[in-house]
Amino acid sequence: MTPSDAPHSRWSDLDRPPLNVPALRRGLLRPGGLWTSLDVVETTGSTNSDLARRAAEGLAEGTVLVAEEQTAGRGRLDRTWTAPARSGLFFSVFVTPGDIPVQRWGWLPLLAGVATATGLARAAGVDTALKWPNDLLVTVPKDSDKLRPGETPPGEERKAGGILAERAGNGVVVGIGLNVSLRTDELPAPTAASLALAGAVSTDRETLLRGVLRSLEHWYGQWRAADGDAAASGLQEAYAAGCATLGRTVRAQLPGGRTLTGEAVAIDGDGRLILSTDDGLQEPVSAGDIVHLRGVGGGLV
Repeated sequence: MTPSDAPHSRWSDLDRPPLNVPALRRGLLRPGGLWTSLDVVETTGSTNSDLARRAAEGLAEGTVLVAEEQTAGRGRLDRTWTAPARSGLFFSVFVTPGDIPVQRWGWLPLLAGVATATGLARAAGVDTALKWPNDLLVTVPKDSDKLRPGETPPGEERKAGGILAERAGNGVVVGIGLNVSLRTDELPAPTAASLALAGAVSTDRETLLRGVLRSLEHWYGQWRAADGDAAASGLQEAYAAGCATLGRTVRAQLPGGRTLTGEAVAIDGDGRLILSTDDGLQEPVSAGDIVHLRGVGGGLV
């Protein structure tokens, strides 16, 4: 059987090399650090599901599980997340903030968003905005072929990644999915994007993974040192500064079928989105699906 006929021929894309596990471990696992183990699997259904099962039997804080391919990745509201093998970063981490008041654990997915955006800004040179509560947005140039010399192309805001945090065992599994090298014809939806399409200066997945995990360790450490206080740790301010939802007119599709429309004006101390409605009321939203009604370029996100 020739290599091109082999069952795993999809792994032969030279533009998408496999992750170097020993190098990642050398760069991320250190005495006294947050990350205690790092494993990479060729394919799995969901890294979140895998870690959640292991957490039920007892799992060390700082466990990292990365998949080269995820066949049943999950997002909020049971949405699926799939992408070609080695085209993105699909990983989950396990943390045990046991000494932090449980009511503050809701900040963990927002913390992961801040950490990912910060890490990608440094490692990929891409500005990543946060759509409340857990989407990662990038700006993709459009109609660049119609521009005159010196003109800046208009941008279209699209989703390049997402975050899912779930209680498991004595802690929380935080999963991050990020489109890195997907081409236009590989995108799952017209509203999706990748770092490559957003003009990233680097799409090397090892560099990106190290950058995000180091940023996550930094923000998690600050948050824990402040006893989970989002304001004292600087997390609340950082999230608000990077949140593309604030200042937008949005529609919140709430649990139970209720819909609320208003301007997103703030993120409160509990991580809730505060909407100012037409009747002058300010209503906090703690869970729901948010649609940007006034997006970049006039589109919906």
